[in-house]
Amino acid sequence: MSASREKQNRKDMTASGQIAPKTARESQQRKEERRSNVVYGLIAAAFAVVVVASVIWNSNILSRSATAVTVDGRKYNAAQVNFYYRNAYLGFMNQWSYALSYFGLDTSLPLDTQEINETAATFLDVDLTENEGMTWKEYFLTQAFEQMASVQNALQQASDENFTYPDSVQEDYESSLDSLAAVARSAGTSVRRYLQATFGTTMTEGVYKTELLRMMKHDAYATAYQDGLSYTAEEIETAYNDDTRSYDFVSYEAVSVNGALETEQDEEGNDIPAEEGAAEAAKTVAKNAADALAAGVRDGGTLAALSANMDKVSSFSNDKDSYENATYTSEEFADWLFDDARKAGDVTVIENGDLYYVVQFKSRFRDETKTVDVRHILIQPAEGELEEDAEGYDEEQERLKAEAKAKAEELYQQWQDGAKTEESFAELAEENSDDTGSKDNGGLYERVSEGDMVAAFNDWCFDPARQPGDTGIVETDYGYHIMYYVGDNAYVRWQVQVEDKLKSDAIEEWNETLTDADIQRQESGMKYVG
Repeated sequence: MSASREKQNRKDMTASGQIAPKTARESQQRKEERRSNVVYGLIAAAFAVVVVASVIWNSNILSRSATAVTVDGRKYNAAQVNFYYRNAYLGFMNQWSYALSYFGLDTSLPLDTQEINETAATFLDVDLTENEGMTWKEYFLTQAFEQMASVQNALQQASDENFTYPDSVQEDYESSLDSLAAVARSAGTSVRRYLQATFGTTMTEGVYKTELLRMMKHDAYATAYQDGLSYTAEEIETAYNDDTRSYDFVSYEAVSVNGALETEQDEEGNDIPAEEGAAEAAKTVAKNAADALAAGVRDGGTLAALSANMDKVSSFSNDKDSYENATYTSEEFADWLFDDARKAGDVTVIENGDLYYVVQFKSRFRDETKTVDVRHILIQPAEGELEEDAEGYDEEQERLKAEAKAKAEELYQQWQDGAKTEESFAELAEENSDDTGSKDNGGLYERVSEGDMVAAFNDWCFDPARQPGDTGIVETDYGYHIMYYVGDNAYVRWQVQVEDKLKSDAIEEWNETLTDADIQRQESGMKYVG
């Protein structure tokens, strides 16, 4: 992977320092990934285009202007559809390139000759019952049409509401065009030819610029829509009570007793057929052992002590946390653990195939740990010119990191020399932060739970000595973060989890309304798409 590709990967992950966010945070991450797909696709294509200087057919103006699709009556020509179609394809390759063989997708063959297999359908949430025989081209076209409808309808809503787009939209747009020009230069071609090599022969600079800006405006409006969602404490409590299993944790202990019959072999290594009834007898022995363990626990013993030297007994998991903070899953004994009738100390034996689980329930609870609010200003190292395996690469990276650190220290000093308030910090973030996920909000992240952020960021926020107004500089893989600790949030973690789920559901429902459109294909233009 090249230095610039590696750096772009980090930028496309929103640069917020977050890892494994839940529910609405996952939705936000997916939205950020979709936002970056176009830019990522272009940057990635600089290293994927095999022959940029290949023959580009661009003389037939009809192929560009012929109507290919109408979305609720609005006409889109082949070039416009190709923008979204190729964006869907490049975004997919960014996310799933490692799984192509499992999906049965051969990128060297025409997409309209290959059908989506069951594995791909499972991961991509495609119902093959309704879409039997769907080809990969049809899949990407479907994604393109949905995105076109979403952009069109969201922009219409924004217009109806007289929505004011943040300045960052224009800034990001211009930055993306600068990146496009730089990539084209590095590929030794013009922007026009590069776009045609990436998005097809129908693409023009004008179409690309128009649709890119529309997509960025769509994302800004969608972000504002999501940020505007709010719920009262009563609504959150009601939602929690309606679905406690989705949010509660349980603490328990469990071991498994293996009742599978061991196969014996003769001197030549051949399996010796088991005697009739031997398999059932082995299971009976295991069940009796499991029942004895359960009885011993009920009499005051512990699973760990009672099962320590027993044959064919093992812990259910090597991860202690899975016992102390278990969530509701499809495991064999989850229903028993999360039964409202459970009381501390309850013990049961649950059969699953040849295994007998001995499970002891300890407690069920919701996560009452605190959440915090924090602002940060992210300064990322600039992109390097050298490839990772080039001579001087390490030295260049160290220089770029040093420059980023120096800039962070300079900005930090600038804030300290000024008003030294949260407001002045927010202003500095809006002007300088490289975190596109928070800069428009003054670098603010609210209701952050422990574990939401990468280690160094997380550890700084949840230092036991942390006090409102604390500041500092933290280094992560994303760059240098100038930190401002706002303070503890009134919401505890379970409330955030519930609210995130409410937001996620609301956004999903809203997205469905955006993509609900009358889409009519016109063969005169569709034959130029793909």
